[in-house]
Amino acid sequence: MAEIVRMPKLSDTMSEGVVAKWHKKVGDKVASGELLADIETDKATMEFESFQTGVLLYIGVEQGKTAPVDSILAILGKEGEDVKALIEEDKKKSIVGSPQSTAEPAKKEEPVAEVKKDVVEQKEQSPQPITDHRLPNTDSTDGRIKASPLAKKLAKEKGIDLSRLQGSGDAGRVVKRDVFDVNLSAYAPRSVADEKESYTEVDVSQMRKTIAKRLAESKFTAPHFYLTIELDMDNAVAARTAINAVAPAKISFNDMILKAAAVALKEHPKVNASWRGDKIRYNNHVHIGVAVAVEEGLLVPVVRFADTKPLSQIATEVKALAEKAQTKKLQPAEWEGNTFTISNLGMFGIEEFTAIINPPDACIMAIGAVRQTPVVKNGQVVAGNVMKVTLSCDHRVVDGATGAKFLQTFKFLLENPVALLGRNEI
Repeated sequence: MAEIVRMPKLSDTMSEGVVAKWHKKVGDKVASGELLADIETDKATMEFESFQTGVLLYIGVEQGKTAPVDSILAILGKEGEDVKALIEEDKKKSIVGSPQSTAEPAKKEEPVAEVKKDVVEQKEQSPQPITDHRLPNTDSTDGRIKASPLAKKLAKEKGIDLSRLQGSGDAGRVVKRDVFDVNLSAYAPRSVADEKESYTEVDVSQMRKTIAKRLAESKFTAPHFYLTIELDMDNAVAARTAINAVAPAKISFNDMILKAAAVALKEHPKVNASWRGDKIRYNNHVHIGVAVAVEEGLLVPVVRFADTKPLSQIATEVKALAEKAQTKKLQPAEWEGNTFTISNLGMFGIEEFTAIINPPDACIMAIGAVRQTPVVKNGQVVAGNVMKVTLSCDHRVVDGATGAKFLQTFKFLLENPVALLGRNEI
């Protein structure tokens, strides 16, 4: 008897999926455990194996199309078996179970369009004349234009009408500097095609939909407040240079920041927490999410038990997780379970910013760039390396003093790397 294969729920936040690729076509035999399709979730593209054995009789979601979780993905059964009745029965169940069934029949949904880019050109607009208020008509009464030979030559080369220039030489004579000072955009040739309005529209990806939903929920549900602190990074810069001379993996500032945050969280468990409605969960383990920018948005792979790992292991894990995020190969176990999150935009030259809390965490720390700036040390103005970090806190869980004490510990550890690194920490 034919069996329905439904769109699986491959992540805790997945509400719909996209069939990125079918590995079988209608009429093919499918064995249990055999790869059936690649499903794009809100966070990754994952391989989906069949739990049934049979012939692929029906494909419910075309390649590149979107469908909600639990909808018909495919139907497997015996060769030649009729599946129309099975499809119709499932449609009736869906209608009966929908909120609209008690009022009026549900409207047929329009198929979701494939991701595409449409450039729409609007009605041509007549270009408005560009005027330069420095360029009045200045023809003399006898029709002659007073200008130096060099000014005339330059004006001819640049296509400038000398009659419109106000000369700054004797008796209003146009000279070289008057030609150089002209706003040449007023004389630029304009094509009708250049004046068309246009825009590009792209269908919202599954990842972007989830990012929008989760961040909106976080921002408007959790009462955010922000704490910013500046760190002296001179010792950290020197320590990183020394560590990389002997470390088995190249250590970045981000790796040092992650390690310092993990150690500080063990000392301040009230920051390593989450809001659970009628409970607050204080985590004894430290799993740090590391925000990674990808083409379609943001993914947050997790470094587990970060406080127990040496810097070289953290560096290796972060690099591997970032590569998986970029290629959409992260597995659920690699993006779930964070207890604290770090977002670093320092590599883009951003000096300071605030980040939106990544649920279920109570806090997220935004890291700015390490930059050289004049600082006062021992009464002298010298060049120093400084970095600003901003801690975003959920006020339902973390109070101002609690967040401030965590930042003090974090600051001490980065400014004194010897306190951060033990014998086996590299």
